[in-house]
Amino acid sequence: MRAKEIGGAAPAAWLAGIGLAVIVVVPFAAVVLQAIFPNLGRGSFAEPFSLLLATLSDIRLVGMAGNTVLLGLAVVAASACLAVPLGMVRALYRVPLAPLWDVLLLVPFMIPPYIATLGWIMTLQPRGYLEQIAGFNLAPILFSLTGMTLVMTFNTFPVVYFAVSRTVEAVGSRYAGVGRVFGASPLRAFFHITLPLSAPGLAASLLLVFAAAIEEYGTPAALGRRAGFEVLVTGIDSRVSDWPIDLPGAAALSLVLVLLSLAAFLVQRWILNRRSYQTVGGKPQAAEKQPLGRLAAPVLAAFAAVSFLATGVPMLAVLATALTRTISGGLRLDNLGGGNFAAVFGGASGALAALGNSLLLGVLTAAVTGVIGAVAAYAVVKTRIRGRTAIDVLTVLPNALPGIVVAVGLILAWNMPALPFTPYNTPLILLFAYCCILLPQTARYATAAFLQIGDNLEAAARVCGASAPTAFRRILLPLIFPSLASAMLLVFALASRELVASVVVAPVGMQTIALFIWRQFEQGSVGLGMAMAFVTIVVTTLLPLAFLALLRRTGLVAA
Repeated sequence: MRAKEIGGAAPAAWLAGIGLAVIVVVPFAAVVLQAIFPNLGRGSFAEPFSLLLATLSDIRLVGMAGNTVLLGLAVVAASACLAVPLGMVRALYRVPLAPLWDVLLLVPFMIPPYIATLGWIMTLQPRGYLEQIAGFNLAPILFSLTGMTLVMTFNTFPVVYFAVSRTVEAVGSRYAGVGRVFGASPLRAFFHITLPLSAPGLAASLLLVFAAAIEEYGTPAALGRRAGFEVLVTGIDSRVSDWPIDLPGAAALSLVLVLLSLAAFLVQRWILNRRSYQTVGGKPQAAEKQPLGRLAAPVLAAFAAVSFLATGVPMLAVLATALTRTISGGLRLDNLGGGNFAAVFGGASGALAALGNSLLLGVLTAAVTGVIGAVAAYAVVKTRIRGRTAIDVLTVLPNALPGIVVAVGLILAWNMPALPFTPYNTPLILLFAYCCILLPQTARYATAAFLQIGDNLEAAARVCGASAPTAFRRILLPLIFPSLASAMLLVFALASRELVASVVVAPVGMQTIALFIWRQFEQGSVGLGMAMAFVTIVVTTLLPLAFLALLRRTGLVAA
């Protein structure tokens, strides 16, 4: 039976290994090798580490790395200050209109960061919407580290808010209540009981915020460059996009960015391993949430203000700009109309082609990552073959590879003159980039689903004569499909509007949604770009929701 098990598992391992090698190993290895061997593009391994050492000793790199860490930590601190109090209040007290606030604070997930940034620019810049309404602008604040921090915080803090609110709600107030019985003040009970028990979820969410902040391209490119605040992502983009092209230098900067991401993961593990966060009294029963009393009005005002800033301002700015005939005409009724939306659906400047390209790439990315993620998770969880640990590591590695690093790696790997075939300068290179960036989504969901399925089901099928592929297709795949489908829908939404990889590796003459919007702003067609942005938000939100509703109606996903 052991030999039969290994023989049946081998195809899954080979399929997962080949897919992960092409999608993950190739770009990562290319970055590492190019950083070490600067003449690798010319087929030479001479002077190893020479350019890497020169780049790492460059004072400009120190500045970019310092700015990157500073921006990441600032966004983490601001997100914690904003999200932790709201999440704690949401979890422990009866907040009026709580479901409404949850929905409004979920919307920033649906707004791509670069679109939100463009909305803030239209609002706060000189002669922007704020100046038209109130008579002043906040451009000095917007185009600064403070402005970048606030804009990125409003886009990322929901990660912390939902993690804290759900974790604290699961912990409940039972243990804090026990502490109060033994004489602890409410503040002491919170800091010594409730907050430590919530530390795993809080640490994980803050790590995600830091990782998202240091790899974000749109906000530093749109705001930071005007403020003279260059980070690693924009520095890498300059070396790839501006003449003279410096691929070895881009590879060296990419390695620094990867090391920062890995350091964040190690810090998280160190925090969580320092002490135990487990309870020993069985499953905690959350006490009934407490009334807010006199705090009801301030809490409602806080939720309303944060919801308006995180969701209302970007969405209203996007819609207002999309409906404006001319930017110079301002917010006047005679300057509003649907001409920009008509231009988008009329195919102006290749809008429909860009929309179609992105939706097709989103579907293909969801399909490819779904297959590779499911097979890799099966090989890791349900088999005992050699190499399954390496497969598991490769499914997690893209979490430490920012999108700009993946793009640089793909350029380095597939731009070699001696290659008989290359996907470079074809749509396939974008598919590779999207799959590498988003593969952890499906792999982690599938792994969690497989861990919940006992081994007896597959064993029974094998005893009855089913082959490993048949047991996987007829038994295991239907059981993990709800989790896998949710992950694939998320991948579709993220891939169809991805920016940084599209900017760096998109083929000449091909447009995606993100490229279309970005280039319209660069060319001054702001209204047309914002019309596409609004269509993007609606389409990439409603299509996954509609498909999920269809799966629920057919019974493939639980309601």
